[in-house]
Amino acid sequence: MKELNRIHLNGLRALEAVGRLGTLARAAGELGVSAGAVSQQIIKTEAQLGRPVFVRKGRGLTVTDFGERFLARLTAGFRTLDEAVASAQRHADTVLTISVAPVFASKWLVPRLDRYSRANPGMRLRLDATVDLVDPDVSDIDVAIRVGPGEWPNVKLDKLLDQEVFPVCAPELAARIAEPADLLGLPVVFDSNSVLKWDSWLGLFGLSEKDMQGGSSFTDAALALDAAIAGQGVMLAWQTLAYYPLKTGALVMPFRERARTGNSYWLVTSSTRREEPKVARFKNWLRAELAETERDFELLAQNAAVPRL
Repeated sequence: MKELNRIHLNGLRALEAVGRLGTLARAAGELGVSAGAVSQQIIKTEAQLGRPVFVRKGRGLTVTDFGERFLARLTAGFRTLDEAVASAQRHADTVLTISVAPVFASKWLVPRLDRYSRANPGMRLRLDATVDLVDPDVSDIDVAIRVGPGEWPNVKLDKLLDQEVFPVCAPELAARIAEPADLLGLPVVFDSNSVLKWDSWLGLFGLSEKDMQGGSSFTDAALALDAAIAGQGVMLAWQTLAYYPLKTGALVMPFRERARTGNSYWLVTSSTRREEPKVARFKNWLRAELAETERDFELLAQNAAVPRL
């Protein structure tokens, strides 16, 4: 590796980050330095290489033909280094690292982890609660669970469950509901950060969200669910959010109808690494648990009040 000794490693990191992220500012944010420092590192490293990697155009950078080939190999090299470091931070056979949205984790996954532990003695789970997308090829994440249309590139996707929405409310509020139109006269609990809209469900009955009353608004779905349990209004919920309150009777489904959102739950893993046995076991366990959830919802829907369509 005598050639590598000629070039400062921080300079190569700067080149790779700018090439991958597209701007000095983004690279600076990832590397934890100023944009000016990144620019200086690029200039010094290009001088050491004896060839330009970027062409300066105004305030931006354009990759040269040589730079495209060089940066592709740099990225592959740093990815290998990152995987090596990540492997030192985990025990490959006994620790499973999962990236999962906080609401999905707290309202559905965590209450079931004792069942996973009993089925997989000796395996430890590490949960990374975030909604940010992760790249399993350049992180220590073994598997991610995400909700969306499933259009993320350069990863392996396994569909788990279609997301469906439906109204839920406390039992005392449900006593005031005889048909879908009755929802328009009730207070509503809103999750202001959700992209899900009442129209996706109300439209089944020719109704519109614009005719609904106002109500409390929360920036967290878990808080909105707590407000619904407290009887503060009806909420547009989905399977993994409302599962346990519905099972215990803290919430009820006034109607049997559920509307698909166009999103699904997906298991996200590396498209370049061979699937490890611990990932395969978790995938099978997760599928079985979600299948049980869906069966329970079929029973809950049968017991819901049936509107006249």
